[in-house]
Amino acid sequence: MQLIVFKLGNEEYGLTIDQIKEVVLTPTITKVPLAAQYIKGVANVRGNILAVVDLEDRFSLNGAKQPDVKHNYTLVVESEDVKMGILVKEVPNTLTIADDSIDDSPNIIQDQTNDKNYIKGIVKLPNRLIILIDIFKVIAKEEVSKI
Repeated sequence: MQLIVFKLGNEEYGLTIDQIKEVVLTPTITKVPLAAQYIKGVANVRGNILAVVDLEDRFSLNGAKQPDVKHNYTLVVESEDVKMGILVKEVPNTLTIADDSIDDSPNIIQDQTNDKNYIKGIVKLPNRLIILIDIFKVIAKEEVSKI
């Protein structure tokens, strides 16, 4: 399995490569009134208007944020229903792992408001743990479509 690995706060998170369309330099973001705090606005990426999401805000990792560090890159994620951008500070890495290195995470963390389990598992590597998330469960289609 191939993952795209990136940092949020001080921890590493991963998405399966099939959820990522591309990685781009973060474009100019236009704020949208009354959007959720973690939805930073919308941006034009190659002619497509995307909602731009800050997962550090979504996961309440604000204490780990460094205010002077900019989000230089955006992961463009896409499904049949949703297109959006995810802000990251550093160029994400690609990592190939064996399926048996993923420890299932039955209900480790659930969103208290939506009761959704968006953590697919924890990738166990020597001296390293990566939280594998399902981005389409983190951000509901309804939240993005409101923008």
